[in-house]
Amino acid sequence: MITNQLKNQVDKIWETFWTGGISNPLTVVEQFTFLIFIRGLDSAQKTIDKKKRLNPNIEDLFPKDKQYLRWQNVSGESAETMFKIFQEEMFPFIKSLSKDESNFAKYMKDASFLIPTAKLLQKVVDMISKLDLDDKDIKGDLYEYLLSKLSTAGTNGQFRTPRHIIKMMVEMMLKNSNITKEYKIYDPACGTAGFLINSIEYLKEQRGELLDEISVKEFERLFHGNDFDTSMARIATMNMMLHSIEDAHISNSDALAKFDQEEEDKYDLILANPPFKGSLDYEEVAKPILDVAKTKKTELLFLSLILKSLKVGGRCAVIIPDGVLFGSTKAHKEIRKEIVTNQQLDGVISMPSGVFKPYAGVSTAILIFTKTNGHKSEKVWFYDMENDGYTLNDNRTECEGSNIPDIMERFENLDNEIERKRTEQSFFVPIGEIEENDFDLSINRYKEIEYERVEYEDPKIILKDLKEIDIKISEGLKELESVI
Repeated sequence: MITNQLKNQVDKIWETFWTGGISNPLTVVEQFTFLIFIRGLDSAQKTIDKKKRLNPNIEDLFPKDKQYLRWQNVSGESAETMFKIFQEEMFPFIKSLSKDESNFAKYMKDASFLIPTAKLLQKVVDMISKLDLDDKDIKGDLYEYLLSKLSTAGTNGQFRTPRHIIKMMVEMMLKNSNITKEYKIYDPACGTAGFLINSIEYLKEQRGELLDEISVKEFERLFHGNDFDTSMARIATMNMMLHSIEDAHISNSDALAKFDQEEEDKYDLILANPPFKGSLDYEEVAKPILDVAKTKKTELLFLSLILKSLKVGGRCAVIIPDGVLFGSTKAHKEIRKEIVTNQQLDGVISMPSGVFKPYAGVSTAILIFTKTNGHKSEKVWFYDMENDGYTLNDNRTECEGSNIPDIMERFENLDNEIERKRTEQSFFVPIGEIEENDFDLSINRYKEIEYERVEYEDPKIILKDLKEIDIKISEGLKELESVI
């Protein structure tokens, strides 16, 4: 999670952009991101320099005649020289880093250097040089913190997914997955590519044998993302490149409007936190998605999209607002019925309402299901997350008692959950009971609360005690009067 110190530094850089003449928040985010990316390229080159001691054939990011473009070199130039390099050479160089047919090249075609003065550039470069970005998670957190400063953040669903929640979902879904070179992981509303980045890091760190079995290109083809916002797609692509995915498969389209047969039954795993609050007219939504449930609500439309996009046998972990679990409209019931009765609903993890603070206070849950097209579960696992490891106020500071390790341990050993009572933090519910309850998936519908019986003394005894106390008070007052 981004530290308060880093937040303060970022806030000062943002203010410097603003006072320097860039008033469009999205332009600030893009220009800031480009500079972070350029600095990241230098860090990547330093890693290559170390590896070249063992393997001199590794290709450099910066050829010998382009060493002056490295952050460590260009940041030391005078303001005017630096400005000229960025204007005339840096962006063409960035655009040449990947093949012309790559998504990165496509998204960078319309990328522009928009910092207006040499003085502003020098100020911002000096401040970015002081940022502590060594932690691999920080870049993604930093991007998402920048997004929180956009006026549209949280309205169109682009508020951050907490990193620890993403990691939990990634590990739960990938730990025991059978991953081959044909495997495809997808996020249809990827934002800055948080789920994809964490999937990449998890597989590298925990499934290292996979990298021995498939080629680099085959590894890159495991990860797919989409975002309707061109800027987000560009940022996601740059983020992927900084995590060694040179040819990132990030598309830029309205996934709900342009869904076609090529996307149907395509993906093995979908990890997503799609937009919650949107609403679309029927005419704006592709027919195959409306066939699942006719609705205008984006949270339901994305569930329909996910069901269409998964292969049979494919799995999904998706964050949804609580309203999806118990909403009473026809569309709410249809989408729940589809997941409960026609697919295999594996689990529902209820999360506390403060998880998305300070950006949103909405209560959410994680749905975990497998696409089966006809084979339903006998029972569904529910877990009531009460503590995610951070306080549930706007400050979201780290605290003890996180349920996340317990969730992952219990999910991995579901056979041990069968005998649990509904008064416990997790339990199973028969699928028939869920069907009888209009496919309601809210944990409060099924959880039982044990009330402790409190024994009170007889009212006559309590009244007697009160009278005795009253007498003592009166005697005390008389004694006090006698000494005044």
